[in-house]
Amino acid sequence: MTETAARSLVVVSAGLGQPSSTRLLADRLAAAVDRHLRDAGIEAHHEVIELRDHAQDLTNNLLTGFPSPHLQAAIDAVLAADGLIAVSPIFSASYSGLFKMFFDVVERDGLAGKPSLIAATGGTARHSLAIEHALRPLFAYLNAAVVATGVYAAAEDWGGGGLAADGSLVERIDRAARELAAAMVVRGHQAPADPFESPTPFEQLLRSNPSPD
Repeated sequence: MTETAARSLVVVSAGLGQPSSTRLLADRLAAAVDRHLRDAGIEAHHEVIELRDHAQDLTNNLLTGFPSPHLQAAIDAVLAADGLIAVSPIFSASYSGLFKMFFDVVERDGLAGKPSLIAATGGTARHSLAIEHALRPLFAYLNAAVVATGVYAAAEDWGGGGLAADGSLVERIDRAARELAAAMVVRGHQAPADPFESPTPFEQLLRSNPSPD
């Protein structure tokens, strides 16, 4: 992949309302990642997946084991992306059930090594630790390459017009986005392994599969 090649970013938002502060934070993070990628001379494009639109399909999938075409398309987009932003509202000091349901149906190693940014929203700053004790362990279990900075936004962090009123929130968004963009650039430079680069010698194949008598 060349320096000018495009990078794809998928944003998973588990907000329940429409509009929601969760989607608002997701959009701000995606815009910041896009900006940092463009600053690095890389074309960026992103897709947002609203989990509220997949709620019924997620329930059916957990019951039957089969995703609908609509849900499968969302899962495939996450698996194929160069980077992931995952944002959940915090309920009872943890991510939402809808958020967990989605990542339950993503294949076990589907996020392995994928540059990821975790973020959350809540009513008060009291829930900010959920980033570290709930979201980060989940994505560590999924083997995602989660950037160091997680972003939490409480209700008081937002001003009028959906703008981040708290300067520290603006700084966290920018820092986390910069980290994710850098990780996406590095991952894009890593060429996939060529299965034919080191073929098994023919003599070894013969020893492993002797001819029948």
